Amino acid sequence: MFSSLPFGYMFLSVMGLGTLLSVSSIHWLGIWAGLEINLIGFLPMLVYQKSTAESESAVKYFIVQALGSSFLIFGSLMAFNMSFTWDVVSKMWLSGNFGLIMIMMGLYMKLGLFPFHYWLPGVMAGLPWNSCLLLATWQKLAPLFLVLSLLELNQSYLVGLVLCLVSAGSSLIGGLGGMNQTQVRALLAYSSIGHLGWMVFAAMQGEWVMKAYLGIYMLISLSMFLSLWYSDSGLMKHINNLKSNSPLQLSIMLLLLSLGGLPPLLGFVSKWLVIMSVSTSPWLSFIFLLILGSLMSLFYYLSLFFTMFLSSLMKMEWSQIMLKMSGLLSLMFKCFGGSLILVSGLLNFL
Repeated sequence: MFSSLPFGYMFLSVMGLGTLLSVSSIHWLGIWAGLEINLIGFLPMLVYQKSTAESESAVKYFIVQALGSSFLIFGSLMAFNMSFTWDVVSKMWLSGNFGLIMIMMGLYMKLGLFPFHYWLPGVMAGLPWNSCLLLATWQKLAPLFLVLSLLELNQSYLVGLVLCLVSAGSSLIGGLGGMNQTQVRALLAYSSIGHLGWMVFAAMQGEWVMKAYLGIYMLISLSMFLSLWYSDSGLMKHINNLKSNSPLQLSIMLLLLSLGGLPPLLGFVSKWLVIMSVSTSPWLSFIFLLILGSLMSLFYYLSLFFTMFLSSLMKMEWSQIMLKMSGLLSLMFKCFGGSLILVSGLLNFL
């Protein structure tokens, strides 16, 4: 687990410094340096427990991130060759060339988007819960905001089409890959790929839509990973073996359904925002592929939910069953349904 010694906080500070440097820089060299500083701070945290699985995941992560950084610096060098400047806002080369494609490929590889998604489930399956939490949340910030910046500077039809295909493919891969998974970490990795597809598609509709989706996803992921970290549940059977009717088991079940986007939970609000914002967009047809991937993700979340729920019902009497169901419905509609009402009111106000 995370070390309370000073070097643990030092590595966290280096990670934060690298991300802040990357998102605040206006030069490609500064962006590249920030991503590398972030990588230097994150790698020692992957191998803290010195297990074989952690070392294997750390080597995979290092190779993929180094390859993504090489694509990024190669694309920026090609941009410098055409515009003779390192500035991100140089419109001379953002009109569309091979350098932009290389930079986007590097960012997709760092994020784990389709078709560069292959490394994320294998890496996350061998990491401890604290490293999985950082990999699924904080490590996505800098590449996501860089993709958003490039999209705002270059809004050509070709770039939009490529982003739609990448987002739709990520959502479908996230749904298909999660089928028949027994490891919770691999399941959450495929869920992260699907949500990344939704975030990229949301970035095409507006900056505030992507930020709202990212904020809701990070909030749910933080609660989910902390619950699994506390219960030390690495496999599906570990979650099923939790004490019946415990608040921890109930919270994990609700967080799984919220992560899948089941109404009226909080995870549905983010997807609903994207669907509402794309209603007047020319890319409306791609939303059906994203919804299809989310439905497949929701299928295995519901399968896990019913497995846990029915296994706990077998050990309970009828009065306890009614009490548990009423408490579950009350928590779903009171705690999470209010968020849906709040967001809908804000949208009507805007």
